[in-house]
Amino acid sequence: MAPRRKKIYEGKAKILYEGPEPGTLVQYFKDDATAFNAQKKATIDGKGVLNNRLSEYFMTGLTNIGIPNHFIRRLNMREQLIRQVEIVPLEVIVRNFAAGSIAKRLGMEEGTALPRPIVEYSYKNDALGDPLVPEEYIIAFGWANQQDLDDIVSLALRVNDFLSGVFFGVGIKLVDFKIEIGRVWDGDFMRLIVADEISPDSCRLWDIKTGAHLDKDVFRRDLGSLTDAYTEVARRLGVLPANATNIKPTLIN
Repeated sequence: MAPRRKKIYEGKAKILYEGPEPGTLVQYFKDDATAFNAQKKATIDGKGVLNNRLSEYFMTGLTNIGIPNHFIRRLNMREQLIRQVEIVPLEVIVRNFAAGSIAKRLGMEEGTALPRPIVEYSYKNDALGDPLVPEEYIIAFGWANQQDLDDIVSLALRVNDFLSGVFFGVGIKLVDFKIEIGRVWDGDFMRLIVADEISPDSCRLWDIKTGAHLDKDVFRRDLGSLTDAYTEVARRLGVLPANATNIKPTLIN
């Protein structure tokens, strides 16, 4: 077997290795599932395969409508080649309906439609529990400037429009999601692009008719099989054959 490339970074759900060409990385999707800032952990067989394929699907869709992102191509069942970026140390959260922390903070019933999509930021720091931060903090501490934030909001809302439409078309409500943003340089020109992943790990997805959860809340709240939920999302989107029952041999190449 070929020697494993140098590991650059390992997170809760993915590992980054140096890429075959300068300016690239190999992103490996693990089967690990975590919740509550990694206080709850498990290994879910096949989760990494599904998230690799689903993130490929969404990133390719973004590329096709002109939204820049780090995805280059899928390498195999668990790995994809991505562009190396400088990650802005923020999680960018877009909310369409009240759920999770915003419902608790504001005493809202989960599922309440928000007046408009709300964009929030959390500071990427596991030790601190990824706290929510206002724009004033972001600018004061130099994590991003005002122009960056304007561009990030524009990117986030464009991603929201795309994902909302895609999911609605297959009977799924996009309650909320989070993305990460990276900086890339073309010569002296810096631009911001969507990075990390887009998958049921990073989205809150409910079946429009039944309200069933099809996202990581299944794991957080012990609502059933996480693999079954993610497989259902993949099947509806056409990433899996309609009659797929075992994700390993039936994934479309």
